[in-house]
Amino acid sequence: MQKTFIGPHLRRLRLERGETQGSMAKALGISASYVNLLENNERSVSVSVLLRMFEVYGVDWREIADEDGTSQLADLRAVMQDPLFTETRPDLTQLRASMVHAPALVQSFLRLHSAYQAATDQLLSLTEGEAPQIISTPEAAVHNEFRRHRNHFRDLEEAAAGFWAGAVVEPDEIYVALKRRLRDGVGVTVRLVQVDDLPGTLRQYDEARREILLSEALDHTNRIFQLTHMCGLLEQRALLDNLAARSGITDPRGVARLRVELANYFAAAVLMPYDAFLAEARATKYDLDHIATRFGVSFEQACHRATTLQREGAQGVPFFFMRIDKGGNVTKRFNATGFHLAEHGGACPRLDVHTSFRTPGRIVPQFVEMPDRSQFFVFSRTVDRPTWMRHAQDNRLAVAMGCAIEHAPEIGYAEAFSVTGARMTPVGINCRICPRSGCDQRAHQAVVLSQPVDEKRRGATRFEV
Repeated sequence: MQKTFIGPHLRRLRLERGETQGSMAKALGISASYVNLLENNERSVSVSVLLRMFEVYGVDWREIADEDGTSQLADLRAVMQDPLFTETRPDLTQLRASMVHAPALVQSFLRLHSAYQAATDQLLSLTEGEAPQIISTPEAAVHNEFRRHRNHFRDLEEAAAGFWAGAVVEPDEIYVALKRRLRDGVGVTVRLVQVDDLPGTLRQYDEARREILLSEALDHTNRIFQLTHMCGLLEQRALLDNLAARSGITDPRGVARLRVELANYFAAAVLMPYDAFLAEARATKYDLDHIATRFGVSFEQACHRATTLQREGAQGVPFFFMRIDKGGNVTKRFNATGFHLAEHGGACPRLDVHTSFRTPGRIVPQFVEMPDRSQFFVFSRTVDRPTWMRHAQDNRLAVAMGCAIEHAPEIGYAEAFSVTGARMTPVGINCRICPRSGCDQRAHQAVVLSQPVDEKRRGATRFEV
């Protein structure tokens, strides 16, 4: 059984209640010295002590034991690929030891490196004539919160499971049922309006008139999703407030973005119930087109839902999800893997998600290797956005789903390939921090440890030394 260390959480719990180690030890029925060892991560906690904490303090032991060690380790490994650490890079054993024995130091280190990256981007933006942005964006803050939860929110899953209260609603009746629920439950009506009546907007909630306006530009699938999303915002307000408060995000923009993404999560969980979705995913080897049809959702919505299947004891394949536009900008990202998605700039140009625009609607598979030699199977496909008018046709994005290579045999899109010995495409996070030399797709010189350009030699790119 894996050892569980709870030092920082136990110390925080004790200090929040104004207790000494002796008083906490008495309450838990253990010795003060044992409390001291637990707080310093010199001993792992037993199940009996975790259960006793629940009885005495009302603390959910699963939240303490199920901390973000996996994602934090992935973040540490990704940070250590920075060229700054080329000569002093610790191995995996040392990284794990630091998380156990110095968790606060690890958190401070990650925060410091994040600030360093932000400062670097600020300097780069100044040279490009852009406004400096030293603080993290709301999107980055929300991404970090989802990653801290490994992209799975148990409270939202439980709320979604009870959404229909045991009633059976036929798939072709969900839209009408949602309109009735909103009208009878919270006194909100739904009205479909023409594109000209709602310019540049797909859905608008008029709180004063208690009315939701849906644009005709939305297809039936997305009208259902938008109404379920609104049910989440209106019916689960207290739950969303609680999750937002627990996130530690204080910037109003970040809080607003977090609430929207949590409501999206809730809507996906309602329309694609966890157990049924996981069973279908396993049975079809993650045939996401089939799954989308089965649950009456879009391909992108099915992809996003697949990244959330991380319930303890019933886990699906851990995926990362990334969506880009034609310019290569990352417009959405979620992650339950060790694959590090760039916070700033575009995705690595070697990822075939960029080339999927050449074959709209078709799956593009790829095996990739990160600079730390971790390997992933990635598949990409384009998705179409609502079309407003003839001048806005071909409003297309691309999504990429990826998993660690050991999960590739569980994915139908990988069946045509031999995982053993598969040809790996070397990729990085993005050009500004990628340590790979000699890459013929490099768009920027590496930010740190850059060597002067050799004026006597012309490499594959003008940045090669």
